[in-house]
Amino acid sequence: MRPGLSSMIMKGALLFGALGFPLAFGNHAVAKATKACFVYVIPVGKVGFTYQHNKGRLEMEKAMAGKVKTSFVENVPEGPDAERVIREMAVSGCKAIFATSFGYMNHMQKVAQQFPDVAFLHATGYKSNNSNFSNYNARFYQGRYVNGVVAGKMTKSNILGYVASFPIPEVLQGINAFVLGARSVNPSARVRVIWVNSWNDPGRERSAAQTLISQGADILTHHTESTATVQAAAEKGKFAFGYHSDMSKYGQKTHLSATIHEWGDYYTKVMRRIINNDWKPENIWGGYKEGMIKTAQLNSVVPVDIKASVAKIEQRLKAGSFKVFSGPIRNQDGKLVLEDGETMDDKTINSINYYFEGVESKLSNK
Repeated sequence: MRPGLSSMIMKGALLFGALGFPLAFGNHAVAKATKACFVYVIPVGKVGFTYQHNKGRLEMEKAMAGKVKTSFVENVPEGPDAERVIREMAVSGCKAIFATSFGYMNHMQKVAQQFPDVAFLHATGYKSNNSNFSNYNARFYQGRYVNGVVAGKMTKSNILGYVASFPIPEVLQGINAFVLGARSVNPSARVRVIWVNSWNDPGRERSAAQTLISQGADILTHHTESTATVQAAAEKGKFAFGYHSDMSKYGQKTHLSATIHEWGDYYTKVMRRIINNDWKPENIWGGYKEGMIKTAQLNSVVPVDIKASVAKIEQRLKAGSFKVFSGPIRNQDGKLVLEDGETMDDKTINSINYYFEGVESKLSNK
């Protein structure tokens, strides 16, 4: 072979690979990695909902080394721009697209109809079809109940503060589970809620947290992306629970625990099925049992007996023997909405639009 010929052959092979053909060396073909794409509503950051999804993406990419190639677009608003981004991903060759915010749902549904050979998966939504569009979620409310038990045991004022994003069922589930957990050990506990109408607005979140503290709340939690609530509580010497991620480094003495979301195993299982042509739309809603929810390590200030109670509840949640929304349950007006011995079904849980007994605030749409 004359000098330079081998490099010419290699360049030709790389060109064919770039055009989409499999690369072949001898009798061995090099398989092309399947492309998976993610849409994030805010920048990845260091903690929070988006951070946890990105952590799961990286875990999946590592587990599927060489078989999956991932990419993401961050800071995509929940509006027409989301539809554009999702469509561009489909056109660019993404075989699986994960949209990780509630407001992406309708836009993803529209694009999915136009690309039947692409798997579209939407986090925290409820719409799906039987061909290529499904949703996935975690039972965040399970962790909220556990946090509520700790809060109910440790509060001195019996007033718990909750900084909330939007009044959708997912957020109301968390508020109601939190008050159920607290009142299961302390019937005098009550929850006050301030809505900030944003997933991520540190300024509003901080202001809401400070207001709740001024109203007597000695323990706070939040359903927002940032660490503002945890930090505001720490500055005032009040306890707090983080959300999405372990936020203890933002309040080392006052961060009691957090509800943590874990997505890596789910993303890995889905991509394996897509690669094996074994995927079909299915709506996933996993909790402790499926490894999609866990509780962050409890602060050392939490008494041993409370830690033991939490461990027992977590064990039952992992075994599937404990259901958070079990009767009797009353709404905040005292009306019985679930009889003693009954368990709320998933359809009802996903349509909750009211507060349970023990929540003092009023919904703005009521």
